[in-house]
Amino acid sequence: MALEPVSFAVLGSVRVRRAGVELTPGRPQEQALLALLLARAGRPVAVGEIVDVLWGRRPPDSAVNVIRRHVGSLRRWLEPGLPTRAVGRWLVREAGGYRLLVDDDCLDLLRFRRLRDEARRTSADPDTAPARAVDLLIEALELWHGPVGAGLPADVRERAGFGQLDRERLAAVREAADGALRAGIPGAVLPALQEAALGAPLDEPLLARLILTLAATDRPAEALTTYRAARTRLADELGIDPGRELREAHETVLRGAGPRNAEARPGDVHARSGDAGTSAPAPVRAPDSASASTLTPAPTPAPAPTSGAAPVPAQLPHDLPTFTGRRAELEEVLALLDTATAVPHTPTVVISAIGGMAGIGKTTLAVHWAHRVADRFPDGQLYVNLRGFTPSDAVMGADEAVRVFLDALGVPPERVPHGVDARAALYRSLLAGRRFLVLLDNARDTEQVRPLLPGAPGCLAIVTSRNQLTGLVSAHGAHALTLRPLDTEQARAFLERRLGAARLTGESRAVAEIAALCAGLPLALACVAARAAAHPRFALSAIAAELREAHGSLDAFSRSDTSANVGAVFSWSLSAVSADAARLFRFLALHPGPHFSAPATAALAGLPVRRVRSLLTELADVHLVHEHAPGRYTLHDLLRAHATELLQEAGPEPDGEPLAGSDTAPERDTNVRRDTSMGWDIAAGHDLTTEHDTAVGRLYAYHLHAAHAGQRMLAPQEDPLAPGPVPAGVRVESFGDHEQALAWLTTEYPVLLAVIEAAVRSGRDRLACLLAWALEPYFDRRGHWHDWAATQRTALNAALRLGDPAWEARGLRALARAEGRLGLHEAARPRLDRALELFTELGDAIGRADTHRSLGWICDQAGDLPSALRHNLLALELFRDSGRPAAHASALNSVGWYHALLGEYREALNHCFQALPLLQDLGDRYGQAATWHSIAFAHHHLGRHRQALLGYGNALDFYQQLGVPYLEASTLVHIGDTHRAMSNHDDAHAAWQQALTILITLGHPDADDVRALLTAGDRCV
Repeated sequence: MALEPVSFAVLGSVRVRRAGVELTPGRPQEQALLALLLARAGRPVAVGEIVDVLWGRRPPDSAVNVIRRHVGSLRRWLEPGLPTRAVGRWLVREAGGYRLLVDDDCLDLLRFRRLRDEARRTSADPDTAPARAVDLLIEALELWHGPVGAGLPADVRERAGFGQLDRERLAAVREAADGALRAGIPGAVLPALQEAALGAPLDEPLLARLILTLAATDRPAEALTTYRAARTRLADELGIDPGRELREAHETVLRGAGPRNAEARPGDVHARSGDAGTSAPAPVRAPDSASASTLTPAPTPAPAPTSGAAPVPAQLPHDLPTFTGRRAELEEVLALLDTATAVPHTPTVVISAIGGMAGIGKTTLAVHWAHRVADRFPDGQLYVNLRGFTPSDAVMGADEAVRVFLDALGVPPERVPHGVDARAALYRSLLAGRRFLVLLDNARDTEQVRPLLPGAPGCLAIVTSRNQLTGLVSAHGAHALTLRPLDTEQARAFLERRLGAARLTGESRAVAEIAALCAGLPLALACVAARAAAHPRFALSAIAAELREAHGSLDAFSRSDTSANVGAVFSWSLSAVSADAARLFRFLALHPGPHFSAPATAALAGLPVRRVRSLLTELADVHLVHEHAPGRYTLHDLLRAHATELLQEAGPEPDGEPLAGSDTAPERDTNVRRDTSMGWDIAAGHDLTTEHDTAVGRLYAYHLHAAHAGQRMLAPQEDPLAPGPVPAGVRVESFGDHEQALAWLTTEYPVLLAVIEAAVRSGRDRLACLLAWALEPYFDRRGHWHDWAATQRTALNAALRLGDPAWEARGLRALARAEGRLGLHEAARPRLDRALELFTELGDAIGRADTHRSLGWICDQAGDLPSALRHNLLALELFRDSGRPAAHASALNSVGWYHALLGEYREALNHCFQALPLLQDLGDRYGQAATWHSIAFAHHHLGRHRQALLGYGNALDFYQQLGVPYLEASTLVHIGDTHRAMSNHDDAHAAWQQALTILITLGHPDADDVRALLTAGDRCV
């Protein structure tokens, strides 16, 4: 029996046609599995990868069995009548996974690639008309009907790495534009080029081609307007001038001439040594005379590993499974969105849940609505808690919030511009032409929200706030929705959803009383439901009586027209837990960060971690804390306020006793501190008691000692200051390896920044300095240079207040390092000169050595390589007998590196081969990678190309292990250079192509330089 023909499509929505008939898609997970198999284009997909794509970090125990069922369903869907356990024609088990047997004739992705490859071969054939290659590329682009797997959940598309496939489309547009210009038919690709430029408004190579194409189609005025708009956008959003390619396109239009076919030649690709003692390769330099407007086909980036894929944000908090009520409000907002999307080019929709009191359910409704419509926004969902009413004065500024979004959108830290206006402009540009849902929770006022609003049609912004955001309504056309307390029937439905209908039978009067006493606040009702669920034998009438008789209040969060006693609800919720859990709840008011861990809480309370985990579980069971991630907790603003009130009322523990079960009683301090960061009104006369001061000291010490341990793991060559003795009751974190330290620092990062700020406000200047300096390797490794600079300014001011020249010198050097990374060399140099003077006056040889290394790096960036070598030689001499082998080894490599840059290759190898065994003995992988890179660089320039490839290969292995993608890409560029020198052009092309893929994923400007290398290499073959 002949098989019915089947065709598949994944370039857009996933579609399947059998015998010319469109098949109805299966269940969502089956669609996602089919899309993944199609995107792999006939290659096997491991079961483990399928599990990761479908479920992410928390797959069910039955995941493998579920996948088998999905596979069986897909087989029968594709081939009706197939026996239950039969394999069939299309979907087979292979290599520990599954493979869909597809070829060019039945899958649009493979047809696209076949046409693209045929176009490249045609373009390279001098006997074929150039227009033929353009026709093939246009035919290939017509196969696209949206992003790969359009309509699937954003998190699934992200985990599957579909964004890498989408970039192939953009590369094909560039190639088509180049070919059309060469063939003299620019108008053939102009529509596709304009559409692509709208979605990539900062892609300079694409914009350059658009400008040339417009000029070639007799639209020079529009071409010049496009250039001016691009120049303004780059200046406003990135703070940079147009690159060489855009400038040359502009000059071509001004001359009224066609594009020049200038020959490009590879540039001299150098790396630079980092001031922290590692020879970290610097950005690849642009070719000296490569004409970026040379219209040869641009290479298509190969798909990068999923781990390096640009993220598709899916940040919405989880939807409440027991959501109920708010039917009218939900219908209103759903209708609002339906109406807006029915009208083309509608402005951004904004809903502001204003006028609702605390605990009214604004966030719950917003999150539920967002989940209901998330599938309409396939490009991503962004979420941020703006902390507009956090009692601890930790309101998130718009500048910080935009930075959070830029991180989520995959913008590398070094590409984030200064200032809220520039960041907001870049953010809006990234959202332009795309469909995003943005949820801005707990906003304080309109000014905080304004920079976070998308600026283009197709996006939805949802804003929640306790304030009347009239500015959003008047200036941005926002739809205002005020949430009211639940009425008795809604409250009954709320309780019924959580407790079951049987529990409410015969309790109508009690339900009405509970609704009245809770004033219809969903948060208060949730606490009632939690208590009732914990005591299934308690009648609701008894719980209502208990609520009626309870005392306590949160007046600052109540409206004048309500009789709600939310504090009473929280108070008797606390009565449902043990005395130790209730006491721990009060102490949580002292934590300054946005979230907290069990070990940190144990330090705060002076309790063993195991005991604290048990207490936090008690609090989470009655919804007094929320475990938003395994082992990490948050505290609702109302609950934090209540904890603060209880802490003030309770005062210090009786007789100075710590919490029950602690290891030892903390020592009492006769000097009472005042701390304005702890969440209560100091002006009203509420002092921080000595007991609470001691608890805060334990918490800060925990973070300081852990950060110090992480610093030693990440940068063993550094000269850290000892954090001091560990206070009683604090368990110090220890890290087994580099990865553990990096993971802890990444998780605790926002908490650590909050601790530094709170420490300064409470007069703990010494601790703030120590913590800021301990974080230096993490700031640098992760590229958080703006945060690094801001934190070091705080630390320098604290050091100056301490009046200690040694601490001043460290503060100056730390801030200069951060400023150097940001390119602020004129500010950094005098700070380093002053630091060197202070260290010299103090007789601190190690301080002098570290400062010389920083000065060497600044000289390097200024192009003064002899001075860079001189400073590193001085540092090496000071380190030689310092008893710091890691610093000595790192300095040896840096000296070798600068010898290599100066052409003194044998001297370079001498120093690097001294450094390598020392670093190997120390287990310093980062230092070994840098040293292997230096060795390979010297071998390459001595003509020892095979030795160079070996050295670069070793460096590449280390960088891949350490997860440092930029240095991985830079090393691949050098590998390509060495292959080119050996006339291994295919291998050079492959290495450069891998580097280009990584740089495109990072959004790094060096991608343009690598494209030039590939283009020049193609012409040389």
